[in-house]
Amino acid sequence: MAGGAAPVSGALLCALLWVVAGNGPGGSPAPGAFGRVYRGAVNISAERVYAFAYSSEPGQVDAVRVYVNSSSENLQYPVLFVVRQQKGVLSWQVPLIFRGLYQRTYNYQEVSRTLCPSEPTPETGPSDQIIFVDVASMAPFNITYELLVTRLENFQLETNKAFNFTASPSQPQYFLYKFPQDVDSVIIKVVSDAVYPCSVVSVQDIVCPVYDLDHNVEFNGVYQSMTKQAAITVQRKDFPGEQFFVVFVIKPEDYACGGSVPSSIHGNVNRTWNLQRTKNLQVTIVPSIKKSVYVQAMFFSFLSFLSFYLGSVVVAFVHYIRVRRKASAGRLSPEDGSGIMTSSHPITAGTPEGSSYGAIDESSSSGGRQLSSPERRPPAGSDTDSSVEEESDFDTMPEIESDKNVIRTKVFLYLSDLSRKDRRIVSKKYKIYFWNIITIAVFYALPVIQLVITYQTVVNVTGNQDICYYNFLCAHPLGVLSAFNNILSNVGHMLLGFLFLLIVLRRDILHRRAMEMKDIYTLDYGIPKHFGLFYAMGIALMMEGVLSACYHVCPNYSNFQFDTSFMYMIAGLCMLKLYQTRHPDINASAYSAYASFAVVICLAVLGVVFGKNDMWFWVIFSMIHVLASLALSTQIYYMGRFKIDGPDSGNCQQLSLFSVELLEQQHSSWGCMDVCGRQARVLPEVGY
Repeated sequence: MAGGAAPVSGALLCALLWVVAGNGPGGSPAPGAFGRVYRGAVNISAERVYAFAYSSEPGQVDAVRVYVNSSSENLQYPVLFVVRQQKGVLSWQVPLIFRGLYQRTYNYQEVSRTLCPSEPTPETGPSDQIIFVDVASMAPFNITYELLVTRLENFQLETNKAFNFTASPSQPQYFLYKFPQDVDSVIIKVVSDAVYPCSVVSVQDIVCPVYDLDHNVEFNGVYQSMTKQAAITVQRKDFPGEQFFVVFVIKPEDYACGGSVPSSIHGNVNRTWNLQRTKNLQVTIVPSIKKSVYVQAMFFSFLSFLSFYLGSVVVAFVHYIRVRRKASAGRLSPEDGSGIMTSSHPITAGTPEGSSYGAIDESSSSGGRQLSSPERRPPAGSDTDSSVEEESDFDTMPEIESDKNVIRTKVFLYLSDLSRKDRRIVSKKYKIYFWNIITIAVFYALPVIQLVITYQTVVNVTGNQDICYYNFLCAHPLGVLSAFNNILSNVGHMLLGFLFLLIVLRRDILHRRAMEMKDIYTLDYGIPKHFGLFYAMGIALMMEGVLSACYHVCPNYSNFQFDTSFMYMIAGLCMLKLYQTRHPDINASAYSAYASFAVVICLAVLGVVFGKNDMWFWVIFSMIHVLASLALSTQIYYMGRFKIDGPDSGNCQQLSLFSVELLEQQHSSWGCMDVCGRQARVLPEVGY
């Protein structure tokens, strides 16, 4: 019996309190009028209840806004406001407290909230609605307040019509938008003249309650922070009711928008701001592009790049017809790249009379020295030294006939003179670039793709568009992708990179056929052809498109290197190819080259992570950059030609003899000098 008496007595106590409250001074609701300011005082024994009645027309959405104010700053006894509607309850306190970074608190004594609007009724006649506003406080003393309830006239936004309003942290705003019949996608454009205070734009479904405060605006819908401009693309398919709320919230601090907390508010002291952080905003909703425009843009993009394929096929066909005609006529030129010589003197047959293919004009030389011509030189694959024919140009001591330093002293230097290594060995070394970059691409791209898929999934689930730094005014979603147009723009890298690989493959096949046919132009003339770097460049271009597309799935601070890594690879490979063209025997190791590219990419990452606002980082980096550039330039330009030898070395004595003889014969640009018992030898890149 004792156990059952407690619930009964508790129920009787609750009933007694209800009766007392109903018969008290604030028990019966006072009728209220829209647009009228009500002032009063409340305490622990006195509360006020106001009833606001209105009629709603059929098909009309009515929104009501409640404004309250209290002069009390006592956080122990705030004034409590409770608004009761037909399908919901909304409550808050005054002073209204917002929390910022490091648990700072900001107090607002003026609060204005928009009530969740009633749904339009299908009835033929008007329907009656009623709203109760309860004002109470637990303070043992009187606390004054002000109350104003108004009906909103411009609650529904219209297409292509700008609307201006003001918002603050304690006075958020939201409006209703309905999709027109012929519009499937719209862009919400918001602009402001002031950068700060930081604000948040949110798009939420027609669900009550509406999350319109700083601490709960992220609970529903899609949102993004804003300084002076914001844009959100909304599609009809995402809202079954074909309507949504556009919510505008002003944050109590600016750190979310990249701003800093003012020094005057540091600390945990409560601050009363009284609507000092107001922001004027303008919102415009415009239709987005239609699906037909999507299809046209995609078709035009692919057509533009496929035209390069068509042009390449036309050029290849014309070249094939030209070669066939010349082959049938029994004559081919060195430019054809394949075929069999029909003349015993190919140079005179394919070039102007008296000239040498790739050589300097003999008439410009002094002394009327006999020059070697390409037809007099043995094949490149032969073991005979091509420099033995120019014995009159320098002293041919037997122990240095194969020294490149001696070969470089020829008056007329051919590229084949500098190409001393076996062609097959060099070609295999350059193929390592191709296989290495494929390995790098696979191991680099797989985690990148997995990461950006995770990013996009998080954006779609949470609705936080601040994760990705899009240009939201130009972002056009498609499917699960938030900015499909940014991804589509990278298709050119992949298509043109694949076309580049096809062109290189064709040239490689023609070169192999010419080698099998023992074509003299292929064997002995022109720049040695190695296609490994070209293949690597094609793969790098395609991977730049893939990784750039991955980066633009969700561009942000942590994955920017996805878009730039293969840019460095392409630039480095182009530099190596240009250098290899002029220096056929100098072959940079593929492992060293890619390791150098990795160092450059790491420096780029360090610059973004640590060099944002650090001057000393850039001073140190600039010094290292200048010194490294000088050292690398010297190493690349001379590439082993700059040495420091002892005074008794044989090379020094031999080069001294050469220097004396060459200085007597011509104005040579290289020499030797003894400084402090050591010799610095610098050889110019004559004709190299």
